[in-house]
Amino acid sequence: MLKIYNTLTRKKEKFKPISDEQVSFYHCGPTVYWTQHIGNMRAMVLCDLIVRSLEYLGYNVKLARNYTDVGHLTSDEDEGEDKLEKGAKRDKISPQEVADKYIKVFEQDIKDLNVMPAEVKPRATEHIKEMQEMAQTLLDKGFAYATELAIYFDVSRAKNYTRLSGQNLAKNIAEAGSGEVSDPNKKHPADFALWFFKKGKHANAMQTWESPWGQGFPGWHIECSAMAKKHLGETLDIHMGGVDHIPVHHTNEIAQSESANGKKFVNYWLHNEMLVVDNEKMAKSSGKINSLAEIKDKGYDPLALRYLFLGAHYRSKQNFTWETLDAAGNALKKLRNEVTEIKSNIKSAGEAKINENLREKFIAALEEDFNIPQALAVLWEVVKSDKFINEEKLLTILNFDGVLGLKLDELKTETGEIPKVIQALADNRQKFRELGDFNAADEIRQEIENQGYIVEDTPQGVKIKKK
Repeated sequence: MLKIYNTLTRKKEKFKPISDEQVSFYHCGPTVYWTQHIGNMRAMVLCDLIVRSLEYLGYNVKLARNYTDVGHLTSDEDEGEDKLEKGAKRDKISPQEVADKYIKVFEQDIKDLNVMPAEVKPRATEHIKEMQEMAQTLLDKGFAYATELAIYFDVSRAKNYTRLSGQNLAKNIAEAGSGEVSDPNKKHPADFALWFFKKGKHANAMQTWESPWGQGFPGWHIECSAMAKKHLGETLDIHMGGVDHIPVHHTNEIAQSESANGKKFVNYWLHNEMLVVDNEKMAKSSGKINSLAEIKDKGYDPLALRYLFLGAHYRSKQNFTWETLDAAGNALKKLRNEVTEIKSNIKSAGEAKINENLREKFIAALEEDFNIPQALAVLWEVVKSDKFINEEKLLTILNFDGVLGLKLDELKTETGEIPKVIQALADNRQKFRELGDFNAADEIRQEIENQGYIVEDTPQGVKIKKK
């Protein structure tokens, strides 16, 4: 029985999808004005692990992950410059060229990390009509109002506005920051923009559209509500994002979606914790930031980073250091070597099956709120076990890797014959071992290693392989 921790109710709940046919899953994607840092990449890998887990458990998942390419201001509280315009000025190209550029980088990064692509990848600028329709519905129902500068959602009309965050609204306002309030006609400081007019601070906005109320562009929060509704429906099974989205973005999504649609927006809210660097928050301003490209430039395999991410639960913070990445890389190398060795010792496919006892342990880990670290431990239990044949071990390992995503099925065993001189040395070494002359045997072992090969004594006999 799958149990998921629901941020909305603050407890683990049995998962009951809306439909037996499909699980609707919306994941907040990147604002594509810059290369995403590895904290964002961790969020993508964690979502991927959850989707893979759901599918392993027998669910058919429809994943939608958006690209924000307009309307996300530098402050989540509707203040500052549009991030895409900021990127356009920096790169000296148009906002949509910026979006195209960094979507391409993002998709290559998640491919390198073996993250499965979303089934639906909506871009905000391609859903302006849907956003305007939702804003008009909110106006018609009395949940929104217009000023000279924008159309706002009236949070005083929303039912249980802060139930996701569990915070006091007055406290939220006090801690929202000291940014300048650009519209004095807002009824309430927490009211958020559904549509900005091309006026005031946004008079020179680079991306605007005609609307029933005037030229302008959408607010950030309504984008996800409109795109989720179009591609997944009015009520979703799962919505996932970072914990930083809880107090503002996701709170606002719930308010406007449920007010517009008259239905519950999301049944299960999942939130991943943050990645920190040397125990400090990852942010451009602090310099504590790394991209996947930087990690690759230092010679690391992207899958070493994925392996690192397997080691912490999605609801736990994780600390990134070069030392922890080295450790993950070494562990991945050891795992690959073990699996390659298992493959090399398989003579035929035979009648081997997946080990059901260990598969039950693996499933139990996934069903306990997607406990991937425990699932990884079960994989290692398979690798180290000497209780069943290699054919069974390999099938079980590859079955589990369908969730973990380390591409173990792509590992190749050594091909070609062992050189006759190496085989002769190994045969002589074995004769000395049988005679009890271990000093002579060790000297021959060293000579074999000097020529680029390793000789190992196993319960199945002597094994020779290249270094």
